[in-house]
Amino acid sequence: MNSSAPLKPATGRFRNGAHEFPVHVYFEDTDVSGMIYHANYLRYMERARSDMLRLAGIDQRGGMENGEGFYAVSDLSIQYKRPARLDDDLLVVSKILEIRAASCRIHQTVMCDDQILTQAQVTAAYLSPGGKPKRQPKAWIDIFTQLQNGEDNNL
Repeated sequence: MNSSAPLKPATGRFRNGAHEFPVHVYFEDTDVSGMIYHANYLRYMERARSDMLRLAGIDQRGGMENGEGFYAVSDLSIQYKRPARLDDDLLVVSKILEIRAASCRIHQTVMCDDQILTQAQVTAAYLSPGGKPKRQPKAWIDIFTQLQNGEDNNL
């Protein structure tokens, strides 16, 4: 093991077109009862989506800095099924459901072991720097199509 190698945060991995992102529930994530505060599921899903894009080669920061555009959540539907608790190890699984010219729809599941805790459908719209819907870059649509088809070998 190289102890001088820089430590990097977890980015997850792709498996069969789905992005898997590990999360640990810390004390700060819970309410007085020791269960995860409901809004933290959204934080975990946002981190998973961001790292899914980064791992797939989609440079959101570069897109913003060069004036191309950025993704923003335009629609969200979430179902809470079971609570996570302090010290649980969770897995956020993200899967591309639909790709449109200016958006994509993503299904996300938060799991603890084999139990589904929360599920969400998220639409991420691609917006111009002025905040108007804009056609996604073709290269990014191609990446989403590969993921949707379960072709993550080249990513």
